[in-house]
Amino acid sequence: MKLMQIEIARIITTAIESAQEIGALPHFAPPEIVVERPKDPSHGDYAVPSALQMARLARMAPLQIAERIVNFLEETAYFSKVEVAPPGFINFRLAESWLVQQVDNVLQRGPAYGCFPPQKGGPKKVQVEFLSANPTGPFVVGSGRNAVLGDTLANLFQASGYEVQREYYINDVGTQIDHLATALQVRYAQALGEEVADPKEYAGQYLVEIGEVLAEEYGDQFLHGDNTDFMRREALSRILNTIREDTELIGVRFDRWFSEASLYTEQTYDLVYSKLESQALLFERDGAIWLRSDEDDEDKENVVVRSDGRPTYFASDIAYVWDKLVKRNFDRAIYIWGADHHGHVKRLKGATEALTLDPYKITIILYQLVSITRDGEPVRQSKRSGDFITVREVVEEIGSDAFRFMLLTRSADSAMELDLELAKRESSENPVYYIQYAHARITSIFRRAKEDGATMGGGDVNLLEHPSEIELIRQILRFPEAVRFATDNLAPHQLTYYAQELAAAFHAFYRDCHVVIEDDELTAARLKLVKAAQITLANNLHIMGMSVPDQM
Repeated sequence: MKLMQIEIARIITTAIESAQEIGALPHFAPPEIVVERPKDPSHGDYAVPSALQMARLARMAPLQIAERIVNFLEETAYFSKVEVAPPGFINFRLAESWLVQQVDNVLQRGPAYGCFPPQKGGPKKVQVEFLSANPTGPFVVGSGRNAVLGDTLANLFQASGYEVQREYYINDVGTQIDHLATALQVRYAQALGEEVADPKEYAGQYLVEIGEVLAEEYGDQFLHGDNTDFMRREALSRILNTIREDTELIGVRFDRWFSEASLYTEQTYDLVYSKLESQALLFERDGAIWLRSDEDDEDKENVVVRSDGRPTYFASDIAYVWDKLVKRNFDRAIYIWGADHHGHVKRLKGATEALTLDPYKITIILYQLVSITRDGEPVRQSKRSGDFITVREVVEEIGSDAFRFMLLTRSADSAMELDLELAKRESSENPVYYIQYAHARITSIFRRAKEDGATMGGGDVNLLEHPSEIELIRQILRFPEAVRFATDNLAPHQLTYYAQELAAAFHAFYRDCHVVIEDDELTAARLKLVKAAQITLANNLHIMGMSVPDQM
C-alpha cells in the first residue's frame, strides 16, 4: 500500500537530487523529508517544511530553496496544485480527479484496507506484554486501561505487517503470592465455621467466595497443617480463571500466559546469573547479591538475590528479558506498566545492556491512573468488594465498546476520567456510538437500495464531485496514515480521533447528499462511496477492538 506521505517524501528527494545535478541547488546531504498535514485546510492536504531545515546547508533563503525544488518536481496525477508559501513551505493539494479514483481501490482492498504487508525478509516479531499485575485479586478498572492499551497496540502492529504475540506475565512466585495463600487459608477456615481473625492483606470479598467454594468442595480436608502450596495453587488458578473471563468480556485474549516460576524451573535464571557473574557484574554486600551499576551501586533496587537467598523481582525481570530476546528471538519487546513503575525503566534497560543485548529492542509504555465518576462525581466504592471497582462491574453497566473507547481517548501518559453516565449515553455525546451509528446508517442505506433495486455495479466514481463527497474521500484515504502513525508512535489513542473525524465527514455527506435517488448512475457512484466509508469505519473499529453494528 502506497502512503502519500512517503510518496511525497520520495518526490521531494528526487527533485532535490535533480536540482543538485545541474547546479540549481548546491550539493549537500538533505535532512529527512518531513511531510505534515496542515492544521489549516486552505494550505492544502500536505505541507513540507524541509526548505527551512536546508537553509543553513544550502546557504540560501528557505523560499528560494522551496521554489527551486518545486521547479524540479516530477509530474504526477496526484496533485492539482503545488505551491510555495512563506517562510519556506511546499504545500500540496490532492487532485479531485485522483481522489475519486481511490474509492475503487478501497473497495478492492476490502477488509485489508489500512493494513500493510510484512516488510521484506518476512514479518518482524513483536511481543506486547500487558496487564501483568500480580494475580492476587480481580481485574480492576486501573488495569483495564493497561489491557485496552496493550490489546489495541497489538492490533495495530498486526495491521502494520508484524508478527505479534500478546502475553500475560504471571507473577506466581514471591512474598505476595505467599500472603495470598495465607489469606485464603483464613477465609477457608472461616467458611468452615472457625473463629479466626480476618487476614491483614487481601481482605476483599473475592477471597471469601473462594474460601466458601473450597469448603464446599473439600470439607475440612485442608483445615489443619501446612497447606500453603495447595492454597497458593487454588488462589492462583481461580483468580486467573476470573481474569481470563473478564478480559474476554472486553475482547482481550492472550496468546500466552507466561509463568514467572518457569524462569527458575527451566533454568533461565541460572543461565543469566552465570552470564552476569562471568562478566564480574555481580557483587556481594550486606549478605545480598547486587548488580553492578555505572550510576548507583547503592540503589537497593539493584539487588538480585536477597540476603536470605531468594531472588528478587528484579532477578526475574532480567531473566525474562533474556527469555524474550534470546530464547524466543523477538525483534521487539513492548511492556505496558503503570506510571508508578517509572523507576524500573532505566534499571531494566541497564540490565538488558549488562546481558549484552540491544536495549533499543525494549520499549516500556507507562500509563496514568483512571478515576471513575458518575456525572462528574467520584465513584469510590465497589458494591462487590468494598475497596475497588472491577472491570466486570463497569462493563456490565456501560458495555465493552464504551469501556474500551473511553479508555483509549487519551494518550497513555495522561491521567483520565471515566464517567459512567456519559459512557452509557447512546448519543453524539458518546463518540463510540456516534462512530458506530455511522456504520449502522450505511447498512440502512444498502437495505433501502436493495428495496429499490439499486446497486453500485458499474458506478462511475468520476461523478462524485460534491464538496461533502470529496471531503469524505479525503478522510477515508487518511486511514492507512492513521494506522501507520499510531503504530510508529505507540499511540493507539490516535485511532479514536481519526474515527470521530471520519464519522463526522460521513454524517455531513449523509446530510448533504441523498444516496438512493432517481439518477441511477449517481446512485451507483454514491453507493460505492458509502461502501468505502463502511469498510474504513469497520476496519478502524476492529483495530480498536470494538463491535461493528448493523443497526442501533
